[in-house]
Amino acid sequence: QRQVMESGGDSVQAGGSLRLSCAASGFNYIPICIGWFRQVPGKEREGVAYFYASTRRTYVADSVKDRFTISPDDDKKTLYLQMNSLRPADTALYYCAADSRGLCGGGRFSAGDFVYWGKGTQVTVSS
Repeated sequence: QRQVMESGGDSVQAGGSLRLSCAASGFNYIPICIGWFRQVPGKEREGVAYFYASTRRTYVADSVKDRFTISPDDDKKTLYLQMNSLRPADTALYYCAADSRGLCGGGRFSAGDFVYWGKGTQVTVSS
């Protein structure tokens, strides 16, 4: 059974850092598409960053690209999201998502390109 599971969410003060982990299971290799979305109640889910394994390219949303980075660990089938200089506006439920169809290569941050979703990990940034 293919699934992804997030970990690492916490409450931090503005300016702090966190590293989230997304572990994929049930896949033979790290998923072709694996990444992070976030959502605040009442708002649409927002793409944060993802990794396209076919080209080994990473895509990071403009809103966070100077502060967030992602890195894959192929052996562990895990994707890490390093978040630095956190702001209260980064407060959200962060979801990991993965897919094996390879539709995410265009960099469009579409939730529809991902089939497997975790339950989310909460990140709260206080001012």
